[in-house]
Formats: sequence, structure tokens, C-alpha cells
Amino acid sequence: MTNVDNTEEAFPVTKSEDEWRRELTPEEYHVLRQAGTERPYTGEYWDTHTNGVYKCRACGAELFTSKEKFDSHCGWPSFWAPLAEGKVRYLHDATLGMERIEVRCANCNSHLGHVFEGEGYQTPTDQRYCINSVSLTLEEDAAAG
Repeated sequence: MTNVDNTEEAFPVTKSEDEWRRELTPEEYHVLRQAGTERPYTGEYWDTHTNGVYKCRACGAELFTSKEKFDSHCGWPSFWAPLAEGKVRYLHDATLGMERIEVRCANCNSHLGHVFEGEGYQTPTDQRYCINSVSLTLEEDAAAG
């Protein structure tokens, strides 16, 4: 599984909560900065099959690509791996009475979603990065037409 790191550290993009509130919509702020969750099957990208790169909506860091995206039918965008090592960080999350691994942007420490393992999906990693659409922006691959 992933290497969980609950230590506090400095991030390349650091802003005050007032700055984040000014730059993000209330829903984006709730999910990205307060670790909220959007309702399933309501987000912009849960059923998207467009080729491109998924970036952190808060800071623009490239996090996932359409190559790792798969249909998990869970109501949120699902990926079997991040774009590259070090793009996301992992935190132990015991909220809501569950033991989970939270996924955050390694560039700005914004909440993205959670990663699950061993669910039986036929993916190269047997992992499902369950990511909130509101945490992402999709930059379409112009070459894909």
C-alpha cells in the first residue's frame, strides 16, 4: 500500500485560509481545504472519458491522467495510480468511524479524496483513488482531437 505520512510540513504553495476562501468557491473550499466530500454521481468528472491531465483545482499541479482513470461505478472519478511518485501525499484518516487513507495534493496540501486497495478491480495496482471532481480540473489533450 501507500506510505502514510501524517507529519506537518511546508508545501510549495502555501496560502492563508482567507486567501483560499477568496480564490475558491464555497464548495471547492469545503472539499479542498476542509476535507469535505461531494455527493456521488454529481461531480463533473465521475463519468468523463476525455483524454488529458487532471490537475489540482487549488494550485494547478498535475496529479492524474486519463490513462490511469477507470470506471469503478462508485460515483466519483477513479484512478489506479497518480501521474507520478510524489504528486500526492497520504494521511491516515479515522473520521466517520472508518480507517481510510486520505489523498492530498503534495504541492498545496489540498484534500483530493481517498485511496482504497484490494477491492478486486482489474487494474495494474489493485488500488482505487476515489477523487472528488471538485478537487480537479481537466486539461484536455489537444492531440487526442
